[in-house]
Amino acid sequence: MTPYSLAFYVHAVTTGTVLGLRPADSPDRVAAVLGPDFAESTFGGRAMVRDYGLAEFHFHRARARDPWEGHHFSLQVHRLARRDRTVPGEVLRARYGRFTPRLRFEKLRRLLDRRGVPLVEIPEYPGNAPYYRTFWQPDSLTAVSLVAERGAHSTPALLRAGDVYGVHAPVTAREVETRRERA
Repeated sequence: MTPYSLAFYVHAVTTGTVLGLRPADSPDRVAAVLGPDFAESTFGGRAMVRDYGLAEFHFHRARARDPWEGHHFSLQVHRLARRDRTVPGEVLRARYGRFTPRLRFEKLRRLLDRRGVPLVEIPEYPGNAPYYRTFWQPDSLTAVSLVAERGAHSTPALLRAGDVYGVHAPVTAREVETRRERA
């Protein structure tokens, strides 16, 4: 068994889910699994994010009267570097135990490789280069961003080169192709 939070990250990257929650799940479904302890922000009545500390779920809708539809989730791994043990949230801590302040990319990649889950590097957004790199898991449509090199005003002060910044899903094949075309 992979200890502590490593099992959580391996599962999230392998499946593209968080405790079985898919990026397209509704706000009610997400709250049923992760609980009612979240911060919520809406933007123009058409976008909403529910922030559970480590996990954020994003929702969209075409019109204000339409129901919210899940769009994507992100794991804000960089927040753990603050060493606030409450960041993962009660549900994730109860399931996976202690979360370490930093997640080393090479350690995560080794665990995924052992399970036959490859990560493929994709071009970084120009505004993030050279400070970040992104790796994509094509089967789960999940991306892992890491700090490639430290930048005084470009990367979190508490992270080192090689630390995972975040995990995002879905990252579609079309988005990857667009990044490659722009590189």
